[in-house]
Amino acid sequence: MLDDAQTRHVVTQRALAPLLPASGPALVLLEEARLNEVAPPAPVAAGETAYVIYTSGSTGRPKGVRLPHSAVVNFLLAMMERPGITAADRLCAVTTLSFDIAVLELLLPLAVGARIEIADPATAADGMELARLLDSAQASMLQATPATWRMLLDAGWQSRTGMAMLCGGEALSRELADRLLAGGGALWNMYGPTETTIWSSVEKIEADGAPIAIGRPIANTRLYVADAFLQPLPPGIPGELLIGGAGVAQGYHARPELTAEKFLADPHSPEPGARLYRTGDLARWSRDGNMEVLGRIDNQVKLRGFRIELGEIEAVLAEQPGVRQAVVICREDRPGDKRLVAYLLSHADQVLQAAALRDAIAPQLPDYMLPSAYVMLEHLPMTPNGKVDRNALPVPDIEAAPGDSYVAPRNGDEELLCGLWQEVLGLERVGIEDNFFKLGGHSLLATQLVMRAQKAFGGELSLRLLFEAPTVAAFGAALMRNRLDSVDAGDLASMLDQLEGLSDDNIEALLGGALENT
Repeated sequence: MLDDAQTRHVVTQRALAPLLPASGPALVLLEEARLNEVAPPAPVAAGETAYVIYTSGSTGRPKGVRLPHSAVVNFLLAMMERPGITAADRLCAVTTLSFDIAVLELLLPLAVGARIEIADPATAADGMELARLLDSAQASMLQATPATWRMLLDAGWQSRTGMAMLCGGEALSRELADRLLAGGGALWNMYGPTETTIWSSVEKIEADGAPIAIGRPIANTRLYVADAFLQPLPPGIPGELLIGGAGVAQGYHARPELTAEKFLADPHSPEPGARLYRTGDLARWSRDGNMEVLGRIDNQVKLRGFRIELGEIEAVLAEQPGVRQAVVICREDRPGDKRLVAYLLSHADQVLQAAALRDAIAPQLPDYMLPSAYVMLEHLPMTPNGKVDRNALPVPDIEAAPGDSYVAPRNGDEELLCGLWQEVLGLERVGIEDNFFKLGGHSLLATQLVMRAQKAFGGELSLRLLFEAPTVAAFGAALMRNRLDSVDAGDLASMLDQLEGLSDDNIEALLGGALENT
């Protein structure tokens, strides 16, 4: 991305500097920056680029979206009105800077004099810790993806009167909406692609059981539903959603052909040079004037708020030795649990190993784009017109999940933990050396696992513990160390009974220095 954006300067920290290219852009180290100096104002035209942000690309190459200052200003002014924010609000910011909705969390409160509570990454990924932060900060507004909202609810958090809940990044289900509204507060469904500046429409959701709509466009924004010839369609007829108005991006950085494909001249606008963005979303107008999004018309998915081009994952897999063809889909075999699954054909006489494939592609893709299951097929199902029939791809076999060979539990704690792993992940068998995240676990499921472990073992457990000890063996050892830190000598004998039958080496590996400390 640094190379593609032709970046001249990078603001970073000294500890991170060695990770950047030695011959790359000039580094500005925060430790050495003279922040007390007042820089002279720099004149910026409304049409100049405010930022370039990268999204997944179908060819395996991320694409940079160029957004002008005018689009960002229009967005912020629109958000001040609907859903609305005042200087009395406290917004909890949980989004990484690599996700464009962070612009709302960091700039909207500043624009009205509201307060921002910034959650660190560990807190934002831990439902229990995030719930504590929301309560201690008395937050009145939170913007999050459906996955984060589910994580909070599963951790026991409940909304309250006066809370503004902004939900976007992927489809909001009626079931989740009802759970959020049960405690009070106002729920807003937010919709918009990066290419039209964060959110393009908003809708206040009521507890009336009605289908979830993305609502009406924000200020100076236009929504169209068009057929294959880009002609507008009447209410009730599905077609591609096109977006025009002040939020449309300048295009993709250094990608003129892709820009021409996705950004079209707007025949409905009197403004010279006005354009429409082709979202690739299938949508329709309802009779009450609201917009409903029905899914995708291309090969793109939303997973836990991240927009993913499945072709990018397929391209990386296809580069691996032995892989003849790769197809990746997003499955939801259990309600609310979306997972990426890779289906692979090998070259003749080649045997593909799921764990080896995952390890090979992990350095090239972010964690959220790594498939949770790898299915080896002899042939791919095809439609009559010769395309891969994605709907006919089989449910992944649990044995296809990447992981080491099965190792049985050695004591009661490990047996109980293996059972919890199996329940949360929906697997028939889990060994003590199996990695929770390599078996398809993610932050939402991790919250569920830790909550169940708390009930089973007592005491408070942090989600961070699972990230630091993601196997049953490591997690069990961590639990044992926590208990040894808090027991007296009288209780120690009964705890040592659990270690009966293990060798000295196994006991030492399990407990580390905890016994010596006790």
